[in-house]
Amino acid sequence: MTDKEKIALLEDMLELDGGSLRPETVLADLDEYDSMAKLSLIVLMDDEFGKKLTGEQIREFKSVQNILDFMD
Repeated sequence: MTDKEKIALLEDMLELDGGSLRPETVLADLDEYDSMAKLSLIVLMDDEFGKKLTGEQIREFKSVQNILDFMD
């Protein structure tokens, strides 16, 4: 899966328009990146990538690139 496809998954999860996110997007700047989005991210990682994501790991994510790196 390409980074573009991964970003599209994140945009869909956050209910953002396509093209809204970039790797350098700071998560703290997104109103949509709230506690419910973080729970959705846990489910997304498990369903799409078979990866377990912890609250500790989520707290370490500062940008979209951090999430993309975890997806690899």
